[in-house]
Amino acid sequence: MGNAALRDLAAIETVSFDDLDGRIVGVDAHNWLYRYLTTTVKFTNDSVYTTSDGTEVANLVGIVQGLPKFFEHDLAPVFVFDGGPSDLKADEIEERREARETAEEKLEDARERGDSVAVARLESRTQRLTPTIQETSRELLDLLDIPYVEAPAEGEAQAAYMARQGDVDYVGTEDYDALLCGAPKTLRQLTSKGDPELMELQATLEKHELTWEQLVDVAILCGTDFNPGVTGIGPKTAVKLVHEHGDLWAVLDERGEHVEHADRIRSLFLDPTVTDEYEFSTEPSPDVDAAREYVTGEWEVDADEVERGFERIEEALTQTGLDRWT
Repeated sequence: MGNAALRDLAAIETVSFDDLDGRIVGVDAHNWLYRYLTTTVKFTNDSVYTTSDGTEVANLVGIVQGLPKFFEHDLAPVFVFDGGPSDLKADEIEERREARETAEEKLEDARERGDSVAVARLESRTQRLTPTIQETSRELLDLLDIPYVEAPAEGEAQAAYMARQGDVDYVGTEDYDALLCGAPKTLRQLTSKGDPELMELQATLEKHELTWEQLVDVAILCGTDFNPGVTGIGPKTAVKLVHEHGDLWAVLDERGEHVEHADRIRSLFLDPTVTDEYEFSTEPSPDVDAAREYVTGEWEVDADEVERGFERIEEALTQTGLDRWT
């Protein structure tokens, strides 16, 4: 479902970080990493995060610059990494690949023209979470003793499940689909300046007099990451149709429409593949010196680019006290 469509439906309000002290956030790791990765690439000279053998690790800069926001507001992040994507997401993955290839072609043209502004913009659009980025992100989190969970499938669904179990207080992601995954409370804009947005599932359901299942039906009618939706149906019309007919199947029957794999798509949101096999400490013991050496020594990131981030991590953990994470 398009972000704009879900935002039109979601119950969202800005909240103060002061109201979130001491809470645990299950962070959609790929979503969070990608945002900091692309920002770093867009606004930082590539020599800062490129090793002598040409390996790019802009993610390390992003992590060091992004983590302090959690600590300075006494929030405990638990990163949740994606497992394998559903085969139903193949079309979306292919679209993203084609878009990246188009951007890469434009990037080469911009480089030939010497258009530095276009190069920076297009380089950020061609980023992907490479195996090196995946590995080094986890290794840096290990050194900083930041917990993470390996999801069997979608990280967002796993984080939502953990929130429903009461193991984390919020899901942290920019993706509105957290609602469809059943996340009770989602924090958005954790990678932006200012206070975050709080998106609440129960308030959304009450606002539109829907059940969670019906909200998913509305999304499928409008279109999700797994299906294109039914032509001519937007969020308001979808809500009206579900009210009138009860559920997705009745709406489709009434209109003579068909959504391929609708039952499987529904299950991906309502009954996703998740795991209970996770545990994480709420009393971290970060080795900031080892993390600093890992980033600047082993991976040759310009020390000036990350030193302030490491200082902020040390200052925040000293001020708040690690025991506040409990």
